[in-house]
Amino acid sequence: VQLQASGGGLVQPGGSLRISCAASGRTFGRDSMGWFRQAPGKEREFVAAIFRNSGTPKYADSVKGRFTMSRDNGKNTMFLQMDSLKPEDTAVYYCATGGRLILSSIGNAAAYDYWGHGTQVTVSS
Repeated sequence: VQLQASGGGLVQPGGSLRISCAASGRTFGRDSMGWFRQAPGKEREFVAAIFRNSGTPKYADSVKGRFTMSRDNGKNTMFLQMDSLKPEDTAVYYCATGGRLILSSIGNAAAYDYWGHGTQVTVSS
């Protein structure tokens, strides 16, 4: 099972970036999928997730209204559209999936089974 995140880079404050995560080795159509991030010197934090095949994303308060998560089950891929980016969004972004999560645990990194290696997002002028 592999998750490959891509699309990170350097963007100016107020700009946009779209990152994606392609999964292989498993069909993730019924799994929960999540995005987490980790800034230097900080713990990994929840960004967004979709519980199983509900289709309805949940977001951290810090990104609500600016980030949009989506998934394409046919392509085993999930996306994170990031708009109105701020310097505090700078972090390594990780994608994760899991088949055993319950709704109340989608913000808990420990509840996920599979992780990608992460993609760096830097917001700076």
